[in-house]
Amino acid sequence: MSFSTSGTFRPVILDDIRGAQKMLAGVARMTAMEGSRHLSQLVGAPVHLKCENLQRTGSFKLRGAYVRISGLSPVERAAGVVAASAGNHAQGVALASSLLGVRSTVFMPMGAPLPKVAATREYGAEVRLHGQVIDETLAAAQEYAHETGAVFIHPFDHPDIIAGQGTVGLEILEQCPEVRTIVVGIGGGGLAAGIAVAVKAVRPDVKLIGVQAEGAAAYPPSLAAGYPVSIDAPSTMADGIKVGCPGDVPFKIIGDLIDEVRTVSEDELSSALLLCLERAKLVVEPAGASPVAALLSDPRSFKGPVVALLSGGNVDPLLMQRILRHGMAAAGRYLSLRLRLTDRPGALAALLGSLSVVDANVLDVSHVRTDPRLGLTEAEVELQLETKGPEHCELVAATLRDAGYRVMR
Repeated sequence: MSFSTSGTFRPVILDDIRGAQKMLAGVARMTAMEGSRHLSQLVGAPVHLKCENLQRTGSFKLRGAYVRISGLSPVERAAGVVAASAGNHAQGVALASSLLGVRSTVFMPMGAPLPKVAATREYGAEVRLHGQVIDETLAAAQEYAHETGAVFIHPFDHPDIIAGQGTVGLEILEQCPEVRTIVVGIGGGGLAAGIAVAVKAVRPDVKLIGVQAEGAAAYPPSLAAGYPVSIDAPSTMADGIKVGCPGDVPFKIIGDLIDEVRTVSEDELSSALLLCLERAKLVVEPAGASPVAALLSDPRSFKGPVVALLSGGNVDPLLMQRILRHGMAAAGRYLSLRLRLTDRPGALAALLGSLSVVDANVLDVSHVRTDPRLGLTEAEVELQLETKGPEHCELVAATLRDAGYRVMR
């Protein structure tokens, strides 16, 4: 499709993406576009959520994987394909391969969430667990490709992948023709690059904003340098955009067509995930919530109508539990306190009485009586409280101090 006979890549163009859209008919869903009243009020303009978290396999990755594998020759198909991924790309490759009758092998890190491993197997791939970090997993997959002749399916650094992901951009223009700003998360850059090619070719006036996690933001220094720059030890809960170096193919496109790249904090990511769950009733993974996090961080800086792309919804239940607690804390709705009181009968009841006065819900209480820092008649109590926001948190702490307790947060 976009791979020339000489073995070199040619640029991705709108015709490639339109061709990919025809190829994906009946394979990938046109996912819903949902309005968000809450975000619209914050931004001061209509905000719509493009729900790729509801796509088959739970993310946009099926689109690019199917287009890439469809473009293989009969000889290449007979050799099978191989991929490396912690989750979304793995499932996309597995399902695309099964639909096309191609054998697939997917390498996943040893610590990959069990639901993602199980889903990848159920979609038809042979799963091999290797390495503690994705770089080790990637190296194993590439070695397997070299030894067996299987075609390595890169998660973002190939024109056919970019063309497949770009079909999301065509859908956005069809579903929201009045759009003025599109916000999309960026990892390696395949999704953002594809959307940029599609949208700018049809509507060059639309502003495209990419979003990266602060701890895994390789694009800002790369764009400043003019070439892909690797960052050491990227760290973020948003594993879907946890990429240490941009891909060569999407980097050029993003540098030319994306108007701005912003970063968001872990607190903003967890708050965005919580908002999607509570307000939009949508389960979204941290990477998928990154555009919403950007809207929350500076809502009045976006010209509407705005489309925020929810790129995926594959989140491990245990991680979801931790993120929700983190999001509640970031939103001032979850408060952890330590305080000291006299270790005597009725002391805890009195403390809980003080909390009931200010309507703080006690989730957990733990006692420490043997710490050498404590006085002979002292006990330390750690409280986990559900609160109603930052102002309520301050009220709870002030009420306890006024009651004579030594509060440590």
